[in-house]
Amino acid sequence: MNNTVREIEPKELWNNFADLNAIPRASKKEERVIEFILNFGKNLGLETLNDEVGNVIIKKPATAGMENRKVVALQSHLDMVHQKNGDTEFDFNTQGIEMYVDGDWVKANGTTLGADNGIGVASIMTILASKTIIHPPLEALFTIDEETGMTGALGLKGGLLNAEIMLNLDTEVDNELTIGCAGGVDVTATGTYDLVDVNKMDIAKKITLKGLTGGHSGMDIFKGRANANKLMNRILWLATNQFNIQINSIDGGSLRNAIPRESKAIIVINNDYLNDFETFIKEQQAILKSEYYITDPNLIITIEDAILPQKVFTKAFQLVCLKSIYSCLNVIYRMSSSIDGLVQTSNNLARVLINEGNYSIQCLTRSSVDSEKIDLANSLQACFELMGATISFGGSYPGWAPNKESSIVKLMSDLYLERYNENALVSACHAGLECGILGTYYPNIEMISFGPNIKGAHSPDEKCQISSVQKYWGFLLETLVRIPLSN
Repeated sequence: MNNTVREIEPKELWNNFADLNAIPRASKKEERVIEFILNFGKNLGLETLNDEVGNVIIKKPATAGMENRKVVALQSHLDMVHQKNGDTEFDFNTQGIEMYVDGDWVKANGTTLGADNGIGVASIMTILASKTIIHPPLEALFTIDEETGMTGALGLKGGLLNAEIMLNLDTEVDNELTIGCAGGVDVTATGTYDLVDVNKMDIAKKITLKGLTGGHSGMDIFKGRANANKLMNRILWLATNQFNIQINSIDGGSLRNAIPRESKAIIVINNDYLNDFETFIKEQQAILKSEYYITDPNLIITIEDAILPQKVFTKAFQLVCLKSIYSCLNVIYRMSSSIDGLVQTSNNLARVLINEGNYSIQCLTRSSVDSEKIDLANSLQACFELMGATISFGGSYPGWAPNKESSIVKLMSDLYLERYNENALVSACHAGLECGILGTYYPNIEMISFGPNIKGAHSPDEKCQISSVQKYWGFLLETLVRIPLSN
């Protein structure tokens, strides 16, 4: 790591972030970071507990004179998205994130940065450790597995928190106050298929589509970025019709909540078509680069020799498979009619893995309207059942209904105007925040989400703006000072 990160102001926050980023913390593999946070709280002499699913709660008494203020929960999630560029050598299981400073931004070398939600976690750690920051009674809630199922929030029991206000520190634009979010459900299609022998006189090729921008499948879904799984399917469909290719395998995307950036396929083709096929690939690259020159300027398609496989898809399966993926809805399904510019319902075709007679196709469907979320999931089920797939719905979580009239929304909106001489953008987002789930266990708690500018979350392009962290930090600390008296 470039140690200049530790010299950024506020140093306490950035040092906590650097310490956190030294610990591998993939979703569902948070054992080391849970131990880290537990030890952090205990070493401060604060009441610290670990619930049965792995969430950590640390409670800190109010500073002098703030004892009669409302109890505030500060909430962030411990896990981060582990994603790297295809040519980056990095082991997320053993290595800490390699950070560096680039002007006003902190970035990582070829991997996700972990600012989502590590900046929030580091902020809470800094407040817990401080002897000078003024604050009301605090309950720090560090949840697990937010990125791949929100099982930490789902498993939290009622009665563990006494807070009347929750500040969720998991928003990525510093002039926004988020008061609502989308719910989600994982839709997975699995099955088996028949294989046939290849013609030993044919040629095998590996097609790789890469260099896409990717991003967060909720927050970035409206930006029209290319989806590697959809583009690869498009290429394979055209190549099947024009050159009668046979497919051996398809491997695209990685995580449900990331827009797929790369896909690769092994195909078999008659040698007589090879020159025309290579020309076809170059033409497709030119077409796609023209279509996505703004959103995905680094798109590239390569073709290289591959070892001739023994088996390929049957013609029948290849046809129905490509048709099903082609017809799978991807990106925006419906915009909100009540909040301008808000995506209401969407789907991300996140992962396609078809190899050796087995397939798995994974989607993440989001909506702020639960009935519409289920309707879209049902349509995806119908789409993939046409290819004989077995469909499962998992990881369903509710949305968070906005409440513009809550006292914390008014307090923070007024404070933002006072500090920055402009109105904050008070809105809902199309990401899956834990507030919707937590609100089911603590229905009387007032919630709001905010944070600094973080761009490219869930992709190796993730970066966090230094000046924005400083702005957000001052706003957070002043909010704590102004928490009202408890009723």
